[in-house]
Amino acid sequence: MSYRTALSEVLTGLAGPVAEAAAVRGRFPRGAVTALGRAGLLGLTVSTEFGGGGRGLSEAVDVVARTARVCPATAAVLQSHYTAVAVIEAHGGPWLRAEIGAGRHLASLALAESEGEGMREGDGADSRPHGPATDSQLLVPHSVATRSGEVVALRARKQRVVAAGEADLYVWSSRPLTAPDGLTLWAVPAHAPDLFVPARPGAAGPRGSATSTVFADPVLVPAEAMLGADGAGLDVVLRTVMPWLLELRAAAETRRPPVLDPAIDPVLDPARDPGGTRRPAGSLAAS
Repeated sequence: MSYRTALSEVLTGLAGPVAEAAAVRGRFPRGAVTALGRAGLLGLTVSTEFGGGGRGLSEAVDVVARTARVCPATAAVLQSHYTAVAVIEAHGGPWLRAEIGAGRHLASLALAESEGEGMREGDGADSRPHGPATDSQLLVPHSVATRSGEVVALRARKQRVVAAGEADLYVWSSRPLTAPDGLTLWAVPAHAPDLFVPARPGAAGPRGSATSTVFADPVLVPAEAMLGADGAGLDVVLRTVMPWLLELRAAAETRRPPVLDPAIDPVLDPARDPGGTRRPAGSLAAS
């Protein structure tokens, strides 16, 4: 089965009903994400060596564009996922790549911060205006990484994280451990202790995309969770993250409004929720 046929089946069977639940009730499209994983679409851009589809950016753009026509929330989740996977494909370990290739892991980006802001004791949910992250917010992290033996403590407040509390792992940025400049990237599992999402997420991103702030106060990860070399993440962001994000964002913006005619699009039944119950906003998905 081609990826386009698989996607059509997912959009017909799930994304239509889920789209209304996301747009009207702000419910994360868990059913659609699960179906995308089972259909091989979350692993579309993972190497075939690790069980993925072996496809690239052009196919990811196609998937996001077609999904955005039906469910903008799911398309936003896929934008962040495919971009994060591009980083993991280049620098992640074999186990993680195999998990994504098998459709068992949803990845997201945790890069944006407010300029000059870090995690401070007593901080609550971010109250500043939300919108697309600026280049400076992606390229100059203010969050801190501190190593003790084989464990690294990451302390930060990451903003505009798509699928916050729903993803299985985040591609996370920090200041370098020892390098004089640049930034360092990490694969942070969402189930890690002391990683949390506020109960009242920020109003960023398409409704239902679970776009919010993620706090680390701090979160502890193994030193081997580093993606690439210490301080080398800036080049990864410039050469991989930004091109993927720009292409995928443009694809999502070409969407048409969902057609609510059951004779044309899948039936949108607000009582039907194939995605199951949504995790509480303050909890994180276990990998």
